[in-house]
Amino acid sequence: MIRDITCIACPLGCEIKVEDTEKGYLITGYTCLRGKDYALQEVTDPRRILTTTVAVEGGVLPLLPVKTDKAIPKDMIFKCMEEINKIKVKAPISLGDVILENILNTGANLVACRNLDVRK
Repeated sequence: MIRDITCIACPLGCEIKVEDTEKGYLITGYTCLRGKDYALQEVTDPRRILTTTVAVEGGVLPLLPVKTDKAIPKDMIFKCMEEINKIKVKAPISLGDVILENILNTGANLVACRNLDVRK
């Protein structure tokens, strides 16, 4: 089986082909080693940074933008969202505050993406 992947490791956006052979993966079309590494990971263990919002109690805004501090397995995104949707944080919140540690044992923390003051 051959998979076509557009690389996002650098601005070139190489069109990479990954073929699953009996001896392993044959990867072609990459310009740099980052592209080769990206394509191999995308085929064997795809991961994504999860960005979303959480509810805020007593803040100037009702929602706080958050993201994982590292990529999590793609197949765990919906399970992580179920946990995140249960969260309600209290203002004030500072950029970089850890909102949820080690979400579902992925090794990734959910962190605040902005400062959020208390509603007056």
